Amino acid sequence: MDFTELAIVLLFVLFLLLGSGVWVALSLVGVAIVGMALFTDRPIGASMYSTLWTSSTSWTLTALPLFIWMGEILYRTRLSESLFRGLSPWLNWLPGRLMHTNVIGCTLFAAVSGSSAATLTTVGKMSMPELRKRGYPDFMSVGTLAGASTLGLMIPPSLTMIVYGVITNQSIPKLFIAGIIPGLILAALFMGYVVIWDIVKKPGITKEPAMSMKQRLHESRLLIPVALLIITVIGSMYSGLATATEAAALGVVGALLLAAIQRSLTFGSLVESLLGTVKTSCMIALILAGASFLTLAMGFTGLPRGLAEWVGSLDLSPFMLLVALMLVYIVLGCFLDGISAVVLTMAVVTPMLNDAGINLIWFGIFVLVMVEMAQITPPVGFNLFVMKGLTNHSLGFIAKAAAPMFLIMALMAFLLIAFPNLATFLPSYMNEATM
Repeated sequence: MDFTELAIVLLFVLFLLLGSGVWVALSLVGVAIVGMALFTDRPIGASMYSTLWTSSTSWTLTALPLFIWMGEILYRTRLSESLFRGLSPWLNWLPGRLMHTNVIGCTLFAAVSGSSAATLTTVGKMSMPELRKRGYPDFMSVGTLAGASTLGLMIPPSLTMIVYGVITNQSIPKLFIAGIIPGLILAALFMGYVVIWDIVKKPGITKEPAMSMKQRLHESRLLIPVALLIITVIGSMYSGLATATEAAALGVVGALLLAAIQRSLTFGSLVESLLGTVKTSCMIALILAGASFLTLAMGFTGLPRGLAEWVGSLDLSPFMLLVALMLVYIVLGCFLDGISAVVLTMAVVTPMLNDAGINLIWFGIFVLVMVEMAQITPPVGFNLFVMKGLTNHSLGFIAKAAAPMFLIMALMAFLLIAFPNLATFLPSYMNEATM
């Protein structure tokens, strides 16, 4: 059986399993078993249990549940309320005014969360009632919040970055640092959209009462805990004082201290945060285990090598290869969550990237933009469903409101292609600084 027939059979099996409602992780294992059974003479059982065990005992993965737990704890604090009160006095002069709290609030919370859904839920519960009370249109509030919350995937610490780093054997701290500049640029683009909307539509939003500088600074004190937590987590890694796992542990301790100071973490909420952490961590770990077995099976079948040779025969330039991959991830994002799309494709994509000489750290940031786009892409964009739960708007309304943010993310992807140093500058500086 040639390469094309092999790919068709395996894709048919994959979509059959996914369409039947089988868990993503078990679907990946199923495809691997079929691939090895039909196209190789390798022992399936021995290969499967050794691969599943090895992938589940990676030291790098210990950072994952710690960052998830940190986000779960912060979700149960009054951090979002503090963010709104601390930011709003400084945004009254900007076109769009308090609409910018969605973007800036998501940016700051993303730096201590690592999860798009947690960022959306936490900031949304705070900002939506306040913006509605002040007469801001729901269309813009919903759109900016759905889009900006995806920064939880880009700005470190990011759970998807950890998954990508484990799959591709890349440094987690380098990936974290690489996401800072693109994440801030993307946040600036979102804010630019709000400014243009205000200038063009002239919604006539009422200004907030004027505050003296002393009053502004007094309200800004509420941002100090967030700033300290960001410095602790990101600064410890960037300075070389801590690994990703150690920084995650520091983040958990900082989150617990913040919750204790605010007196917002009861025994019941602590148990809930632990249960939420276990559920999310187990889901991701199971997907990673299935993806590891699929990667091994694909290597035995020769599919990645065949696909890489086929793409090489097309003589695509690196730019056209990236555009093609971008289209693939956009289509996958319509049907799969971001982590599943990443683990499903990297076994095949990595050889192509290596042959094209594309930096895997850079591609990690590029693919994160694709994952962000998937979060607001119908029919299964996860942020759309979270937003529906927060606002009771229809999925069509939310998707339409988020469409401009989708286009801004596409623009960010092309900016990364045009200016790759946006993602590679800080990691290279980190190398030199820590030699």
